[in-house]
Amino acid sequence: MFVDELKIYAKAGDGGDGVVRWNRVKFKPKGGPAGGNGGRGGDVYLRAVPDLNRLAKYTGAKEFKAKAGEDGRSKSEWGKAGEDVYIEVPVGSVVTDLERNRVYELFTAGQEEKILKGGHGGLGNENFKSSVNRSPEEFTTGAKGEEGDFLIELSLVVDVGLVGLPNAGKSTLLNAFTNATSPVGSYAFTTVEPHLGALYEFSIADIPGLIAGAAEGKGLGHKFLKHVSRTKMILHLVSLENEDPKLAYETVIKELQLFSKDILDREQWIILTKSDLINKDIIDGVLNTLDNIKNRVFVISVNTGEGVKELRDSLVSKLREG
Repeated sequence: MFVDELKIYAKAGDGGDGVVRWNRVKFKPKGGPAGGNGGRGGDVYLRAVPDLNRLAKYTGAKEFKAKAGEDGRSKSEWGKAGEDVYIEVPVGSVVTDLERNRVYELFTAGQEEKILKGGHGGLGNENFKSSVNRSPEEFTTGAKGEEGDFLIELSLVVDVGLVGLPNAGKSTLLNAFTNATSPVGSYAFTTVEPHLGALYEFSIADIPGLIAGAAEGKGLGHKFLKHVSRTKMILHLVSLENEDPKLAYETVIKELQLFSKDILDREQWIILTKSDLINKDIIDGVLNTLDNIKNRVFVISVNTGEGVKELRDSLVSKLREG
């Protein structure tokens, strides 16, 4: 199960209490004060990992708590600090602290962000010794660690996003280009979650099919429009089986524009798929309707291999240009 949004609760550790202790001295009921301070509570961190399905592992355990600090010890020794806790989230996660309205963006593998601070330890009685109070009984308790609810939202960071209406051939092309095993079928919405694959050093995501009204919540694609928002390059797959391929392309363009006008500022190519099922005259007619569109257009058939190598080589070349 793919999870791209999750609400969790996290708590930093409480500080340990200071204590009242005494140095043992012969013939004196009490020696000097020697109560140590409490250890600090553990902090809570986020850590970005290259694991798309990491959030799915948390659906049954949505609470994260760092360890409390130990109480102070005798002989003026401090209590041990509480162990920090690290919450691993997929690269591309945006995490909102719902209590404090703080936002953390984790876009690089290995990136860490402290989100909650552990409480400081309390003071032992040694801290209260003075010229007028040589045997203090005072101590303080440790401070509470910060806590709160957090919303984790994942937006994929990929080099190439494959978009198009259902059954445009996105999964088939992803599987042909990479080692992915995205489901393929002849029915609508075969893909119900994004799939990733690697083409050399570049990542490609198959975004679930969009339909008219996706930006307003229709179909499945609206959930995944956000995964196109930081894609470096977009391939619009349009099946030549459509009665009006240009209209199919414009439908997806409209949904992307409604979601975010910035999306269309990046490099975009049009990929006409399933050319083996359509005669050449019809294909030529479709190409004529696309003449006024500035984007590069490729005609391919994964079944026969037509145009696939040319598209792959052109894509890798473009990506390596930076």
